[in-house]
Amino acid sequence: MDIKAHIRGIPDFPRQGILFYDISTLLAHAEAWHATVAQLTETLRPYKPDLLVGIESRGFLISAPLAYCLGCGFIMVRKKGKLPGSIIPHTYDLEYGTDTIEIQADAVKPGQRIVVVDDLLATGGTLAAAIRLVRLVGGEVAAAACIIELAFLNGRDRLDVPFSSVVSYDS
Repeated sequence: MDIKAHIRGIPDFPRQGILFYDISTLLAHAEAWHATVAQLTETLRPYKPDLLVGIESRGFLISAPLAYCLGCGFIMVRKKGKLPGSIIPHTYDLEYGTDTIEIQADAVKPGQRIVVVDDLLATGGTLAAAIRLVRLVGGEVAAAACIIELAFLNGRDRLDVPFSSVVSYDS
């Protein structure tokens, strides 16, 4: 199945000059969504994760069904101020400024095998930050995965774990 055919590009969103890759149309197409989850499940199974970490917010949509299919747990990395209880923050650099992501302090037990999942890899900043955050709380990051990779932005170069995507755009 051609998964790319179910991802729509929306020009000039969220601002002028950006082409936004919208997975809403993929999620709405049962057969394409099932094929995407099945492909990611088989790609990630060899890493034998104890937990999948989903990055807010579209990473949650992917991680939860994948965790179910893989028979492992699912936890969230969220933007600052969105998680209850004791949290561990990590601030990282963006092209113009900084951002902070957080994880619950007790979400990962030391030594657990983790795969970090998001919907899209662009420059790699958020995914690399999530990997660092998981390591800060004692997790062993085995791999990372996304549905979409914008290969022309070279984001995978910022990752120090195996990375997989379902589709890749070269321009």
